[in-house]
Amino acid sequence: MYDVNMVRADFPVLDREVSGHRLVYLDSANTSQKPRCVVGAVEEHYLHHNANVARAMHTLGAEATEAFEEARGKVAGFINAAGAEEIVFTKNASEALNLAANTLGARLAPGDEVVVSVMEHHSNLVPWQLACQRTGARLRWFDITEDGRLDLAKAHAEGLIGERTKIVSLTWASNVLGTVNPIQSIADQAHAVGAVMVVDGSQWVPQAPCDARASGADILVFTGHKMCGPTGIGVLWGRGALLAELPPFLGGGEMIEIVRMEGSTYAPPPHRFEAGTPPIAQAVGLGAAVDYLAGLGMADVHAHEQEITARILQGMASLDFIHVMGPTEMADRGGAVSFTVDGVHPHDLMQLLDSRGVAVRGGHHCAAPLHRRLGIQSSSRASGYLYTTKEDVDALIETLDWAHDFFTGRTRLRSL
Repeated sequence: MYDVNMVRADFPVLDREVSGHRLVYLDSANTSQKPRCVVGAVEEHYLHHNANVARAMHTLGAEATEAFEEARGKVAGFINAAGAEEIVFTKNASEALNLAANTLGARLAPGDEVVVSVMEHHSNLVPWQLACQRTGARLRWFDITEDGRLDLAKAHAEGLIGERTKIVSLTWASNVLGTVNPIQSIADQAHAVGAVMVVDGSQWVPQAPCDARASGADILVFTGHKMCGPTGIGVLWGRGALLAELPPFLGGGEMIEIVRMEGSTYAPPPHRFEAGTPPIAQAVGLGAAVDYLAGLGMADVHAHEQEITARILQGMASLDFIHVMGPTEMADRGGAVSFTVDGVHPHDLMQLLDSRGVAVRGGHHCAAPLHRRLGIQSSSRASGYLYTTKEDVDALIETLDWAHDFFTGRTRLRSL
């Protein structure tokens, strides 16, 4: 049985007080907290095994290389890749998506089309805008329905995915709306016209069991710091045959086979895409995070996340001045809950909640076009994770009620 209090004991930061109040950390869609085992793995590597990988032919170099490649294998197992050679380490999901846009984008020509959605994080929008600008391809996108889901009917009516489509790149779960998109069925449509399916899994891989090969994706990216791992490490998984076709993204050491002044040949994947000294200690930390999550069981993590998110939605529904963006039911929904509060700017709300120890995010969450589509400039966002308790959620709801009264001067009586 999942014991959230035992889980919390692995995260010392959750014992902190902020402004004299118990810390209630509800910003995990931004970055997750790190358990002791992850911090310890990074410390152990730096203190006892630090060396560069693949270059130094001495004991420390061999140990560092073994640890780095072992982490690659752990990540491959975590998402059910066909093998470690399908895992490319990057510095974050943004770099992984730029890798995809630059390598797949090299195939684009005028008249070709790339399909994204209006709910994308900037990291899954701007790289494709740049690729289309370079090549003369056209960028098109899914709109959303009133309840914050992809407007599949409109997309079908407009022939959004058609014979000109070369790439479809979508978020698996929105970092604003919480919407979980039907990746497999959209991938089927993309493949039917010969297009490649790219998926941003940054908000989904940390939350639920993931089978990359069964997902329909051809490329899947995610980031370590949202799944209990360190910052500075991201992952691109790609089907082996596709990766073998793609050109290098960055040039430098380790991504080459032979270098001559007249030209160079390149290493096979994944090393073809890992120029220079990679994020070694960060990969070791990510490997420890994968072990930690696997030990908890991702099905149990997901069930806990769903329970916590449902409680947040229920609590917000009891406050008539809060307006949730995106689905208000748990069907096909992730953990990010964005909302507005009548009469209160999200930045002001974020600061006032922080004065009571409650950490949420305020802004456009790197999804400005989505906010513009919804007719607002910014929003607040609460997001729990595997260490979030029911008491954390109750503290959020009580503090939102207090903050609204503070800003509006209205006294409200209600039972919590």
